Amino acid sequence: MATKTAVIAIGGNSLILDKHHPDVKHQWEAAYETARHIAEMVQEGWRVVITHGNGPQVGFILRRNELAAHEVHTTPMDIIGADTQGSIGYMLQQALGNCLREVGIERDPVTVITQTLVDKDDPAFQNPNKPIGGFMDEEQGKKFSDEGWTVVEDAGRGYRRVVASPIPTEIIELDSINALVQNDFIVICTGGGGIPVIRDENGVLQVVNAVIDKDRGTALLAVGLRADLFVISTAVEKVAINFNKPDQKWLDCMTADEARQYMAGGHFAAGSMQPKIEAVLSFIDQGGPRAIITNPENIARALRGETGTAIVPA
Repeated sequence: MATKTAVIAIGGNSLILDKHHPDVKHQWEAAYETARHIAEMVQEGWRVVITHGNGPQVGFILRRNELAAHEVHTTPMDIIGADTQGSIGYMLQQALGNCLREVGIERDPVTVITQTLVDKDDPAFQNPNKPIGGFMDEEQGKKFSDEGWTVVEDAGRGYRRVVASPIPTEIIELDSINALVQNDFIVICTGGGGIPVIRDENGVLQVVNAVIDKDRGTALLAVGLRADLFVISTAVEKVAINFNKPDQKWLDCMTADEARQYMAGGHFAAGSMQPKIEAVLSFIDQGGPRAIITNPENIARALRGETGTAIVPA
């Protein structure tokens, strides 16, 4: 039985390999492609916990809300988060279960709908800046503003809704997830970083209109599970400094201190690699022994030290 636990964060775009083919049929194909790489980890003896992004899927549901608003009620962000955790989790657990059976492993992955606690006084609530949904004209923007949304003009391209992206502080279902892991289940959880909730003065959980960075939520989960490895599966095989410049350099390994120096030097873009590095550093700083950043097709090779970028304490 496996003794080491790996927590793997896969991007919401991992289920949409081609932006021109975002339909469910192609999402299934992408789910199987991702599942095959994770199945290799299970074959090598790892206990595996999988998290996933949900940005594109949330955008699709928001658009359906807009188109159908004259016929049926719209759905709030927390319900959309739960919907996508369920649907993406279902696809991954079926695909991974089938891929494992193909190689003679009888394991049943399970999906846990996950809530993530945030601080109601987090400064992010005073400065919502995470765009959701599609672009709209000024009249549509005013309509959403009247409904209580924060709407901003986006670089001359139109208006968009924005919500807060607070720092996650606790995975509500952590004990349940850990119990499943200890009983050798493959767990899919904390989709989209988890559904954001706050606690009132009586300790009662309440909905809050926000989104959580998927990699930050996963780092918090990995710390809580005392994972041996935190893997971020993304669009590139390795992390680079001087990215897309003549002196670009791919990194095989870096220490936490080196990662901080590179980040301070502006090597990691705020909208792409920087949040991933910040999440990895959060894991390492709280006792995590090792992290890897690579793309899905190279996960197994990265585990063997053949590719990917490893981040270690020192």
